[in-house]
Amino acid sequence: MNNRIDIRFPAKSENEALARLVIASFLSPIDPLVDELAEFKTALSEAVTNAIIHGYEEDEEGYIEVKAVLTGHYVQVDIRDEGLGIENVELAKEPLYSSKAHEERSGMGFTIMESFCDEVKITSQAGFGTVISLVKQFTPTASFSKVH
Repeated sequence: MNNRIDIRFPAKSENEALARLVIASFLSPIDPLVDELAEFKTALSEAVTNAIIHGYEEDEEGYIEVKAVLTGHYVQVDIRDEGLGIENVELAKEPLYSSKAHEERSGMGFTIMESFCDEVKITSQAGFGTVISLVKQFTPTASFSKVH
């Protein structure tokens, strides 16, 4: 099974739920395990929320693009913004680091993404935006093998 989807939406906090719903629906044909799907949706939420809060600093005029490619049980989802970008990606990946610590942010976004995905790639340039690629291999389920 191969499929792809591209969506674009305003950088509004309520659209984080939209991204989760769309990707969960996109993955439904492979009948993912509930725990794996929940983890991946959490990682996706972190990436979209980072774009809204850090990339655009909650300026709802910006847009977020989410592109997903599904090949068998392997998915790659790219979350792209054209916001502020990340000056130091390695520092941003450090657990508990937050550029908005004064706003009581936990600084665990990238740690959560890396915990729930097989691979997380971050490409960013200060002033030009960020692309976060989440990669996950889902466990084939019995119902998928029997039907397909």
